Amino acid sequence: MTQSELKDFLDEKVHQYNTLDFIESDPVQIPHLFSQKEDIEIAGFLSATIAWGNRKMIIKNSHRMMDLMGNAPYDFVMSHSQDNLEALDAFVHRTFNGADFSCFIRSLKHIYQNHGGLEAVFSTHQEKDSMQKTIHEFKKLFFEIPHQNRTQKHISDPLNNSAAKRINMYLRWMIRQDNKGVDLGIWKNISPAALSCPLDVHSGNVARKLGLLTRKQNDGKAVSELDLALRKLDSIDPVKYDFALFGLGVFEGF
Repeated sequence: MTQSELKDFLDEKVHQYNTLDFIESDPVQIPHLFSQKEDIEIAGFLSATIAWGNRKMIIKNSHRMMDLMGNAPYDFVMSHSQDNLEALDAFVHRTFNGADFSCFIRSLKHIYQNHGGLEAVFSTHQEKDSMQKTIHEFKKLFFEIPHQNRTQKHISDPLNNSAAKRINMYLRWMIRQDNKGVDLGIWKNISPAALSCPLDVHSGNVARKLGLLTRKQNDGKAVSELDLALRKLDSIDPVKYDFALFGLGVFEGF
């Protein structure tokens, strides 16, 4: 199909899937549980961190994370005791365990106490058309505190050619100005034009079938290639097409 036909097709699929119904089966529902900015961004960050594997299990374990924090994530981060952290020991989602969870809580406190919070950190090192260097710098800062080396694998680094799917998804939730009520768009200091599509096996396969992506691996280079293609379709809100690619792959088996 022509570029114009492809855009019309994908715009139609965005309209179909970028709806409130999407929330019911997606981990984006977790930050939607909260109204305070800090609660939203912490809940979103933690649930995005474990967003791999079975989607029902991701959602179930994300709710468990919130329960373990008394459903007050910001308050827990800022005022937790050692006993509170020890209560997290039993948590596990695939390779993310209680020790990782405790490290994330301590690091988040460090970020809010010393660096102005998550939005402030992600607002630095900005580039006009990419968040990838910003993610790289965020990871360095996140692990400034003492931590186990194994925990570092739970935040990807796009400058090491990772697709960084989960953190790109998190940034979509926080930054994209969505008039349909799915993405929360609570961070106003970063342009949605700089966002990258959260590339996974589903969106990657659909993108290849549609001619948006030629690279076979779902890695950082593929993300850059897909970014260029999607920005030609919409330079202001390119990651809205994540709904189309994901919906076509997961719900339609395209």
